[in-house]
Amino acid sequence: MHNEESRTDLGRIRIHKNVIASISSIASCEIDGVKRIGRDFKSGLLELAGKKSLSAIKITIDKNEDVKIEIPLVIKYGFNIPDIANRVQENVRSALEKMTNLSIKDININVQSIERG
Repeated sequence: MHNEESRTDLGRIRIHKNVIASISSIASCEIDGVKRIGRDFKSGLLELAGKKSLSAIKITIDKNEDVKIEIPLVIKYGFNIPDIANRVQENVRSALEKMTNLSIKDININVQSIERG
C-alpha cells in the first residue's frame, strides 16, 4: 500500500492508507443518519471470516500528493440523503486535515443502500 510521507528535521513521517481509511470511517459514522460504512465483495468475505476490513473505503494519492477518497455508505431510512452525504464530506475533510495535514482533493460518497435505523 502507498504511504503518505513527509520529512522533518528528525526524519520521515509516513501515514498509511489504512490510517486515512480508518479516520474516514470514524468521521463518517459520527454523522447522524449514517447506518454504517458499506462494503465491497472483498470486505464482505473478510467480514464472514471474522476479520475487520476497511478496504471498502478507497484511498488514492496522486503524484501531486492530493488525496481522493471514495466512501460507500448505508444511510438510515428517513434521512435526507444529499444532506447526510454533504455532512459526511465536511466531517471527513475536517478530521483528516486536523489529524494528518493532508491535501484532500475529493471525497466521493456512494450511497449503497438505505436501512431501517
